[in-house]
Amino acid sequence: MGAQARVFVTRPLPGDALSRLEAVHDVEVWPDRLPPPRAELLTRAPQLEGLLSMLTDPVDSELIAAAPSLRAISNYAVGVDNVDVDAATARGIPVGNTPGVLTESTADLALALMLGIARRLAEGEAFVRSGEWDTWEPGLMLGRDLHGATVGIVGYGRIGVAVGRRLEGFGCELLTTSHSSGGVPLDELLERSDFVTLHCPLTPETRGLIGDEALARMKQTAYLVNTARGPVVDTDALARALHAGEIAGAALDVTDPEPLPGDHPLLDAPNLLVVPHVGSATHATRGRMADIAVDNLLAGLAGKPMPHSVNGTA
Repeated sequence: MGAQARVFVTRPLPGDALSRLEAVHDVEVWPDRLPPPRAELLTRAPQLEGLLSMLTDPVDSELIAAAPSLRAISNYAVGVDNVDVDAATARGIPVGNTPGVLTESTADLALALMLGIARRLAEGEAFVRSGEWDTWEPGLMLGRDLHGATVGIVGYGRIGVAVGRRLEGFGCELLTTSHSSGGVPLDELLERSDFVTLHCPLTPETRGLIGDEALARMKQTAYLVNTARGPVVDTDALARALHAGEIAGAALDVTDPEPLPGDHPLLDAPNLLVVPHVGSATHATRGRMADIAVDNLLAGLAGKPMPHSVNGTA
């Protein structure tokens, strides 16, 4: 093991993984619920040798350049769109992520969102709590079935495949855009699907992928579900589509902006279910993510290959 390194962790983590890091290195953990402000990150940058970041922390080229001693970046997420991987790679800095471990939990939530929006669960609970439930009625809170539906999966990696596996149990017809799995063009997927669920990474090509044109191709009876990244969907376009009744509804675990302010215009749209980015939020999954993130950082600081790195050994 190399010499003790100065490490900054940008939020407290569940479980006891951080104790393993603190046993070896000089660790500072940002104590607040909210992310450290940009100025705080830049202030610490010149002394940093290791960084354990969250998806809310922009680890961009400016921050990397301000940290000449930085030797390892471990991101507490499967996605690394908040990290300038090219800038890190140019410096020989490995960038770790936490793939695989959150696949099943996120897939579970995608199914919950499909069922929640199609069967109007949040609306129904609010109806009961407001005292409006007077009697059983044949036409009360009619929704739509997930079983037997056609579901379009956009992004057929680990999580997309896990969602598909669950949907087979519902007797769904699955459409994907995956070339290796007999996929169909995106336009056809949008036009045929009763549910469109997003599982693609955020890249320049997928940013704003679901905008006015894509939403117009969807059925008026179809639902959009996003557990990927908020900017994959054009927020203003989605609000317009919901207000105009172009689609039946949308269920979002991620938004753009994120977090979504309580007075954001999207929240005025009808047939919308939003939860606060909880795709991986189970005790077991978040604890395992912490273990992997710490393992990545310990390896990187010791000059060894990270167990999970998006740029190899950089």
